[in-house]
Amino acid sequence: MFKHLLVPVDGSDVSKKSLKKVAELAKADKAAVTLVYVSDPMPPMVYSDSTMGYGISQKDHKKVCEAFAADVFKKAAIALGAGIKVNTLHIADSNLSEGILEGAKKAKADVIVMASHKRTGIKGVLLGSETHEVIVHSKLPVLVLG
Repeated sequence: MFKHLLVPVDGSDVSKKSLKKVAELAKADKAAVTLVYVSDPMPPMVYSDSTMGYGISQKDHKKVCEAFAADVFKKAAIALGAGIKVNTLHIADSNLSEGILEGAKKAKADVIVMASHKRTGIKGVLLGSETHEVIVHSKLPVLVLG
């Protein structure tokens, strides 16, 4: 049915759990898989893991994001298993849904397969849903895994 799946990954448990289903879809259709990770191009004001934060340059921020994306891609490829052709795209965009859509265009995917964090109630209202944004603005079919 589909020949090229675009799969946004972020290293979260929700993202990891969806990869088993992605692998099944890819194997069933002998489809290629492109994993996309979207990071904010602008560094935060401070990185902090304690009460003492420190600033970081844009160049260093980019390196950190690239290293994190590589780690996420490596773990996701392992979760997908052997026999699935995996490509990767690291997109720098401050808007997650726009980055995912850009990734789909660059990869020439024919479907976006993404997990939903299932935010409901006040969290859904305040945080919104990136999945919803992708669905609304995508010209491609979007398959949402729960």
